[in-house]
Amino acid sequence: MSNEFRSALEKRKQYLIDQLIASGIYKKGSKHLFEWTLNDLEREYKCVRRKKN
Repeated sequence: MSNEFRSALEKRKQYLIDQLIASGIYKKGSKHLFEWTLNDLEREYKCVRRKKN
């Protein structure tokens, strides 16, 4: 995996974590957000956005 791609993934992951924290979500069960996969973060973020609208 190229460094640029890895960096883009990490930036997206951090953005999603920041948005979820701003929505009051810090962890689910025993897993903190930084332990989640990008897919898990994307899924939760979409759920949170749907609830806001």
